[in-house]
Amino acid sequence: MISNTLSNPLSIGLQGVQDGMAGMENAARKIARGGADGPQGTAEGAGNLIEPMVDLKVYERSVEASAQVVKTADETLGTLLDIMA
Repeated sequence: MISNTLSNPLSIGLQGVQDGMAGMENAARKIARGGADGPQGTAEGAGNLIEPMVDLKVYERSVEASAQVVKTADETLGTLLDIMA
């Protein structure tokens, strides 16, 4: 019963980490292209980098938050196991 209670937050946290990493990879790919969607060396080309850079930071924070969920679920499970032992 306890493992069922903690498996959901753990699963959610792990899925959040995976989604965040995929988002970071996508944003990094866009940054690596260097604004290839717009004329190179122009303000328009540089402007195309702003959104993926912001996305990269948002996904980074998302991964950090999801990792904290996993850590908390792990610590909670450890505490419950210690209490039951």
